Amino acid sequence: MSPEIILHLILWPPLLGFLINGIIGFKLPKWAVTTVACSMPLISFTGTVMAYSTMLNKAATVTLYTWFVGEGAAKVDFAFFIDNLTLLMLFVVNGVGSLIHVYSAGYMHDDKGFHRFFAYMNLFMFSMLLLVLGDNLIVLFAGWEGVGLCSFLLIGFWFENKEYNQAASKAFIMNRVGDLAFIIAIFMTIYTTGGVRFQDIKETLGEGVALNSFIMVVISVLFLIGVTGKSAQIPLFTWLPDAMAGPTPVSALIHAATMVTAGVYLVARLHFLFDTAPAVKTVIAITGCITAIVAASIALKQNDIKKILAYSTVSQLGYMVAALGVGAYTTAVFHLMTHAFFKALLFLGAGSVIHGLHGEQDIRKMGGLKNKMKWTYGVMLVGTLAIIGCPPLAGFFSKDEILAAVYANNFWFFLILAFASVFTAWYMLRMFFATFHGAYRGSEDSYHKIHESPWIMVIPLLALAVLSAIGGFAGLPEITDQSHKVFQLLNKSIEQPRFHVSHLFEYSLWGVTIVALLVIFYFTKRRYTNMDIRENDNEHFVIRLLKGKYFLDEAYAWLFVSPLKKAGSWFMNFFEFGVIDRLVHFPANFLQSGSYALRSLQSGKLSTYLLYSVVALACLLVLFMII
Repeated sequence: MSPEIILHLILWPPLLGFLINGIIGFKLPKWAVTTVACSMPLISFTGTVMAYSTMLNKAATVTLYTWFVGEGAAKVDFAFFIDNLTLLMLFVVNGVGSLIHVYSAGYMHDDKGFHRFFAYMNLFMFSMLLLVLGDNLIVLFAGWEGVGLCSFLLIGFWFENKEYNQAASKAFIMNRVGDLAFIIAIFMTIYTTGGVRFQDIKETLGEGVALNSFIMVVISVLFLIGVTGKSAQIPLFTWLPDAMAGPTPVSALIHAATMVTAGVYLVARLHFLFDTAPAVKTVIAITGCITAIVAASIALKQNDIKKILAYSTVSQLGYMVAALGVGAYTTAVFHLMTHAFFKALLFLGAGSVIHGLHGEQDIRKMGGLKNKMKWTYGVMLVGTLAIIGCPPLAGFFSKDEILAAVYANNFWFFLILAFASVFTAWYMLRMFFATFHGAYRGSEDSYHKIHESPWIMVIPLLALAVLSAIGGFAGLPEITDQSHKVFQLLNKSIEQPRFHVSHLFEYSLWGVTIVALLVIFYFTKRRYTNMDIRENDNEHFVIRLLKGKYFLDEAYAWLFVSPLKKAGSWFMNFFEFGVIDRLVHFPANFLQSGSYALRSLQSGKLSTYLLYSVVALACLLVLFMII
């Protein structure tokens, strides 16, 4: 089968699902809406399997038409590029996305906006596929903006709630900051290299570019700013925890398979560009390390089950960005893949808990759920062990590979990420034991209403649990004497050497990881099995700092939001009304005032007009006499 047919099979079904459910979905029964919405990602997944079987280790470009040609600029085609990196991302997006769609059919069944939800979800999938498949920066940016739009629509899905609308607006605005830098970077790339196609840019830079040249540093920094917005890195990460306002399947889709992974994919795709600016790569590594430790520490004191997982995502993305910064691009993509498995599992598992508790999200009001929700308990256990790096689950291999790659580059980066991994085990086991073990801390009436989720929600959870358990075997380390399948796959697309550390370090890292996990497991089980739900007014400053999320939102409000509001108020009340309006209305006001002054001359009395005539003639006589 030709690449063009396979491309159509992958790309267009989600868009078709969006159009059907978006236009006539309100007239269709729920089973029809579900069938349309869930079958479209499955068709795309089928196309991905076909692409893998026929195009593995090959690179193909499919040009549908010339989009536009700028004057004096490069030609921009509506074209798509499929290589091994694309294939891996397609499996993640379509595979995990399909499972989330199936799960959503049960989770959102009673929602009055059922068809609208699935229309948005399909559009989200299409936008991410457009981003991943794009052959050039313009097509990628179209998908980049598409996922931003869909995140706004889905975060604010329950738009009748004002707080949810504010969360959606916050996500949209903060992403626009990064996107502005992204647009400028695209124009500067065109100006510098004369092209927008990834292959053309690569060839141009391969002809010889001075390392850390000013123009390449600026372009790389601008792309990095775009990444910090989309992939929720410091300083533009505070929108992601607030994005929990949307339905839980939306959180799973955003955090696992689509939006936040876009920045990591961008850097991996443009690795040849970032390699020309090693100084910026150091900044990328520092950004990832700081984000990982800051987000992990905040998660230690959060009590909303979805907020804990949200900060976990920010932290794990920090790991990926740190790996990108040290040049371990394939390692970052490997962790992106395993993270998609266990983070989708954890979010959907949290959704199962929320569904079973009829909307409750506070872990302080949970406990003892393992007997009421056995399937959910089992899959959440797998997801928790996977994310904390328990061998031999998926997170163990990808996380340790990042630590090894960072250690080979910079010891201090390694130390920061090691502490972040300890925090990860701490907050995840805290959440797990507080939710499922000990005594139930809610009301007795609510306890009797707790129920396991329906099978349409449980089956995707089981599939993700299997992937979270075995996904790491695709990237076994050298000491196992097995091939690293992810590296072999991506090596055709990303040219990078493998990072090597001593076997002693590998064995030591494994041993320390296992011992640390056992210690943390013991202490968290003792401390959080029966979590104290009382508020403590005498909390230590550090605890208040973590609960307040380092007061970053307040700092941003003071530094940016408040000054901008005051500036806007001044422009509106003084400059707009006091200056602009007066200038605009001056001619009308002048004529109106003149008309009022002259109107009194038209009295309608003949005697008055005769008097005016006599006075005028007298004035003329005097004038002539003077002249």
